[in-house]
Amino acid sequence: MPNVLTLLTWLSPLLAWAMLALGALFPVPVTLVVLVLGASVIAAVHHAEVIAHRIGEPYGTLTLALAVTFIEVGLIVSLMAGAGEEAATLARDTVIAAVMIILNGIVGICLLIGGLRHHEQTFQQSGVSAALATLSSLTVLSLVLPNFTVTEPGPVYSSGQLAFVAITSLLLYGTFVTVQTVRHREYFLTPSGSGDSDGPASIHDTRPSKRQALISAGLLVASLGAVVLLAKDLSEPVSELVASLGAPRATVGVVIAALVLLPESVAAVRAALANRVQTSLNLAMGSALATIGLTIPTVAALSLIVDLPIMLGLSSKGIVLLLLSLLVATQSLGTGRTTILQGMVHLVIFGVYLFTTVVP
Repeated sequence: MPNVLTLLTWLSPLLAWAMLALGALFPVPVTLVVLVLGASVIAAVHHAEVIAHRIGEPYGTLTLALAVTFIEVGLIVSLMAGAGEEAATLARDTVIAAVMIILNGIVGICLLIGGLRHHEQTFQQSGVSAALATLSSLTVLSLVLPNFTVTEPGPVYSSGQLAFVAITSLLLYGTFVTVQTVRHREYFLTPSGSGDSDGPASIHDTRPSKRQALISAGLLVASLGAVVLLAKDLSEPVSELVASLGAPRATVGVVIAALVLLPESVAAVRAALANRVQTSLNLAMGSALATIGLTIPTVAALSLIVDLPIMLGLSSKGIVLLLLSLLVATQSLGTGRTTILQGMVHLVIFGVYLFTTVVP
C-alpha cells in the first residue's frame, strides 16, 4: 500500500496537468475532475510533509501555507480581471470565506477529533496568541474599518487609505513571519512529549535528502497549482448547482475557498490525529494570516494600478460573525490546552456561518 500511495503522489500532479491541457480542447466529466482533484490534494499533503521533515518546524507548515496562498492570490487576481462588476466584492468574499473556514472549520475539526482521540492536547500558547493578535488586527483593518471611514461613501477605502492599509498588512505579516521563523521560533514548536510516534509525524523513518526535498518542492507546487486550477474549472458547475438550488451567489465563494484549502485542511487534521495540535494550529493560523496579509495588498495594488473598484467592507452580519470568531478563538486558545468543547464551539460558529450564507 505505501508503494501505491507513493506512486499516486508522483503521478497525480502529472495526470492533473495533462487533464487540464486536454480540458482546453475537450470537455472533461465533472466526476473525473473531482477524482483528480482529490488525488492532487493527497499528493500536496505528502510532499509538504516531506519538506517539513527535511527543514523542520515551523518552516514546513509555513512552506505549505505560503505556497497555497501565492497560488490562491493568483487565482483571485485572474478571476477579478474577468469578473466585470462582480470584481469589486470578489476579493472580500473570498478572503472572509477562507478566514471563516480556517478559523472555525479547520481549527474546530482539529480540536474536536484531537480531543476525541487524545482527551486533551497541548500547544505553545505564546505562538498562537501572537498569531491571533496579528490576525485580529489584519482582519479588522482590512474588512471592518472600511465601513466606518468617511472619505469615500460606502464600505470602501479611498486610494490613499487603501495604499496605507496594504502597506500595513505587509508590515504586520512580514513581522509575524520574522518572529515565527527567526527571533522566537521556539514559540511555534510542538511541546516535548505531545507528539504521537505512531502517527503521521513519523511517516518518514529517515530524514529526506536534499534531492528528495527539492523534488517534493517542485511536485508540491505542481500539485497546489493543479488543485487551484481544477477548483476554478469546478466553479462553473458549482455555480450552476447553487443557482438550481436557489442559494445566494456567495455560496460559490465558500465552495471554491474550501476546495483551495483542502491540502492544508488534510495536513492539519492528520497532525491533530497524531497529537500534534501545534502543527495544526501553525497551519491554520499561518494560512489565515497569509490569506489576509498577502491577498489584500495584492488586490489593493491591482485596484490602484488599473483603477479597478474594490469593496472590502463586510456586511453587518459578516462583521458580527468575524468578531465572534476572533473573540472565541482568543478564549478557546488562551490556555495552551484544548478539549472537544473548544472544537465543538468553533464548529457551531462555522455551521452558523454556512447556514446564514445559504439562508441570509
